[in-house]
Amino acid sequence: MQSQDVAPRPAPEPAVDVEQAEAALVEHYPRLVRLAYLVLPPSLGRNRRVLTAHALTQRALPRGRTAAAVIPAQASGRDGDPGYAVVRLHVVRSALEAGLPLKRLAWPKRAQLPPLLPQVWGLRLFPRSGGADELALDQRLSGLTGPARAAFVLRALERMSDTDVREVLETAGVKEPGAALIEAGTVTAGDDLLLSPEFDPCSLHARPTDLMRRRQHLKAALAAAAAVAVCGALLGLPGDGWGPEGAAAPSYAQNPAAQAALDPAQVVQVPPTAWRSSARTDFSVWPARGNLTRDSALLRRALAVWARPGETVQVSATPGTPSGAPPGPPQLLYAGDVDSARVVLLYDGLRIARYAEPKSATSGAALDFARVDGASDAESSAVVLDRADGNVRYLTAPWVRRAAERDLLKPAAPPVDLGLSADGVTGPLASPAQQTGTCRSWNTLQLTGGTGGSRPRLLTDLGELTPAHLTAGRPSAPREASPRGWSAYACSLASVRSMGVRSVNAWQFARQQLPDASGAAEWVCTRAETWRGADPRVLAQFHTPGGRFGAVAAKAENAPACGSRDPHVLAGVLWKSAAGSWYLLAAGSGDMTSVSATGGVRGTAQGNLLAVRAKQGARAELTGTLAGGATVDGLR
Repeated sequence: MQSQDVAPRPAPEPAVDVEQAEAALVEHYPRLVRLAYLVLPPSLGRNRRVLTAHALTQRALPRGRTAAAVIPAQASGRDGDPGYAVVRLHVVRSALEAGLPLKRLAWPKRAQLPPLLPQVWGLRLFPRSGGADELALDQRLSGLTGPARAAFVLRALERMSDTDVREVLETAGVKEPGAALIEAGTVTAGDDLLLSPEFDPCSLHARPTDLMRRRQHLKAALAAAAAVAVCGALLGLPGDGWGPEGAAAPSYAQNPAAQAALDPAQVVQVPPTAWRSSARTDFSVWPARGNLTRDSALLRRALAVWARPGETVQVSATPGTPSGAPPGPPQLLYAGDVDSARVVLLYDGLRIARYAEPKSATSGAALDFARVDGASDAESSAVVLDRADGNVRYLTAPWVRRAAERDLLKPAAPPVDLGLSADGVTGPLASPAQQTGTCRSWNTLQLTGGTGGSRPRLLTDLGELTPAHLTAGRPSAPREASPRGWSAYACSLASVRSMGVRSVNAWQFARQQLPDASGAAEWVCTRAETWRGADPRVLAQFHTPGGRFGAVAAKAENAPACGSRDPHVLAGVLWKSAAGSWYLLAAGSGDMTSVSATGGVRGTAQGNLLAVRAKQGARAELTGTLAGGATVDGLR
């Protein structure tokens, strides 16, 4: 009989072979990739999160025989599988490492670098879109720290107890797992939401990258290769300073018209007062401004780099914007010193080109393009002149009298004057284009003065050369937006960054009394139009009383809804009342005579509003009927 004072010897931990771990990884691969995707920081972007989640999961195999993790798998089919526990631990650890900031004096961990494999060249991959609940959960998770996000996902997706979650986090290297569990407890959501297609990186949509830019890069690469073969001796720049044509690639065309376009003496400079008497109200009447408009050496470098950007030049263009040489002598909008750079803005009737070079260096030149054909006076009111330390400076149109900063999330706050220099340059404005994580503010540029009236205009920076014009009202007759009307929907502008957006209109198409005496909700459709005319993005948003932000009920690309040609829209959302009842709510534009729901929820209502009892997670198809008998499908 064993003495009670001697503890029994613990059984040795089971060892896991590589083959056993591989079998567990293959069997549960979709779940492990979903786990990695949810733990990875949302700031990576959806395409990189997908590729990184697959890369981390595929690298989760141990290198040799290893001890099993002390925490068993918790779900049916995985209970007691030490191979799954080992692979899951590797996935959690590497996903947490991927969210760590890079340190200047330390080698980065492999998980912090962009994945080498898998790669899909020429395509952007992202999961299918979910509903309003999934979007709200994703926004709440983006505000958590990495360990807290991991704790929430292990608790909700893996259905692990807090004790087991704590041990997994400790084994993964988290220093304060208790604090992570407390922070994770601040997020409440149904466990089924984590199984939504919104968070499934194995069921993906594919879209092409910038096709025009890829084609231009291929042509430029072939031309550069030919230039190197023929004129290799001309690649070097003489001396230590700028050459006559700066960072431009060697010349390979001697066409007279092309050469004329590169002559700084032929650059068009509009007189300062031309805009006052011109019938046009666009960039063509902007005068040449800046302290370096007569610096022919600077203009020569800018024109040469535009025509033949060298290998060291950073080139960017909004989608659908060609980046080739100007067809003739362009118009000079600005040439001057801005912060630590020399900046030149040129306009060729279709595009604006921004050339920037450091004041005291021979490398680091940048060239940016934006398409601006057909710009109205509002859309040609400002151009980005410089970005530095998260701030942006604008060059404004000659008709602008005042520039101010307005935070859309603080509509009652007075505008903050930015000041205007004699050349029309604004003071620095904190840009929302670089904002990541929780949306706490959305700064816009408010301009006063114009050819069409004195009402202030709101423009927002979406990470491109030209800011987007914000409007409000019916698509057939939009008006200038106000901060109050955009306050609940400002954060949705993040979904249209870097898309070549020309303007975004917010239209309240319905107001609906909620069941169970819950007040009235607003239905708003936001439509982002692009400069190229294609790929508009439409969001139907649902704003409940007392809510700070609108929730995205439906989204679509390349849809005519909410546009000037088809001002009709129909959208629905599953909503839970304060009394605990679930409803399918739907609303259409005011010209609808009836709305019907089929599928998982059935019901019909006269007019443009529908409210039907439903079950959580139900799916329905919506159809609206117009006065003439035509039908409108629900926005997807």
